[in-house]
Amino acid sequence: MRRKSRAVLSATAMTAVGVLAFASCAATGSTGNGEIDASQVSTKITDEEVTLTLSYVNDPPTQALIDGFTALYPNVTIDATQIPFADYIKSINRSMASDSPPDIAQYNGGAMRTLIPAGLVYNLDPYAEAYGWDDAFPASALETFTTDVSTGAKELNTGNLYAIPGGLSVLGVFYNKDLLAKAGVAELPATLDEFEAALGTIHDAGQTPLSLSALEVGGFQLWQALTEVLGPVEDYKDWVYGMPGATIETDGARGAAQKIVDWANAGYIPSNANAVSDSDALANFSQGKATFLLTGNWNSSALAESMGDNVGFFALPGLTADAPAVAPGASVAFSISSKSKNPNVAAAFLDYMRSADAAQLQVDGGYMPVNTDAETTTTGVNVDVANSFAEVMQGAGIATFPGLASPGMINELQPGIQGLISGHVTPEAFVASLQAEWLAFHD
Repeated sequence: MRRKSRAVLSATAMTAVGVLAFASCAATGSTGNGEIDASQVSTKITDEEVTLTLSYVNDPPTQALIDGFTALYPNVTIDATQIPFADYIKSINRSMASDSPPDIAQYNGGAMRTLIPAGLVYNLDPYAEAYGWDDAFPASALETFTTDVSTGAKELNTGNLYAIPGGLSVLGVFYNKDLLAKAGVAELPATLDEFEAALGTIHDAGQTPLSLSALEVGGFQLWQALTEVLGPVEDYKDWVYGMPGATIETDGARGAAQKIVDWANAGYIPSNANAVSDSDALANFSQGKATFLLTGNWNSSALAESMGDNVGFFALPGLTADAPAVAPGASVAFSISSKSKNPNVAAAFLDYMRSADAAQLQVDGGYMPVNTDAETTTTGVNVDVANSFAEVMQGAGIATFPGLASPGMINELQPGIQGLISGHVTPEAFVASLQAEWLAFHD
């Protein structure tokens, strides 16, 4: 839950609600500090011609969502630019600070911790009140997009809302059905011990148990998934969210690191994992070179296309069969520039994310719908993903990725995981390095 509730309306938000029926459809003004001029907030969309610009890096069905929205509002044009992942933080910081920033920008935790304190991104609380977003989106989907500008945006899940999700993700275990059966594993594991036993059975059968990328994000995503099931997920969330006094030097985090060491020594993790990219790990799995692949649902459509009915999915199981389901995940989300001349239209695009039409587009693009009550249709492995996602949302929920803990955290995570696999870093040293990076940012 949020440490500082946004349920108690600020004077700004109350004013916004009171003037909705009378608000102008003209360009809304900024107060200059990231606060919307509440007297002009409106859920009514102008019928004049409007062009918005949008910058993004990940591609859920971004263009499909744009097409769906502009079909409803033919007078609106949205010009989108996709920026390579490696360049996004630098690019979006530069462009949002310019005189002609994109109206809508994909939210990035690292970039926003600079942009929000600088007043370059709108506080969306007045729009949240106007549209009822607190009730329209899962609370866990909004946690990582709330922050308190007075703390320099270092703490998440507190303060004001700065983005709206455009597609949810869940990370779990994809499996090759034929290889699993060939190894003699008759049932999907219901506990972590059973999963580890399955890895051993597969290895003894002469197969590669896990396809893993430690060159990029796959390695620390495995560590995160293990951390969440080996210890209280709230401890992990507090650390990622930057709560005062939080630490990652926990039994769960150390235990997760030790599992990676043990699995590497046992041969469950390929010996070349440190040189394997995310795309290569995906290709190795889809080509039948490994039985399991821990990754996100954003890869489910590609795997369904390449593997057909031979691929399935389940969330990494907990310590007991009845443990509340939990999984890594995140939300592709969008923020509004405080320099936008048409924030009412931009906010309407964000509100479109929770519509029934958008839900199906999100599912078709390999993501989970932000409206978890929307009825969508899907087939194949995506049915498994949807069922696992529902189980997780009804259990302990989604926990966002550790890179959000500080702007430089990925620089510690990637080499640290590689050190665990190669045997050059101990679990204790690994979590200590993460905490040192955390303290350097938060203290």
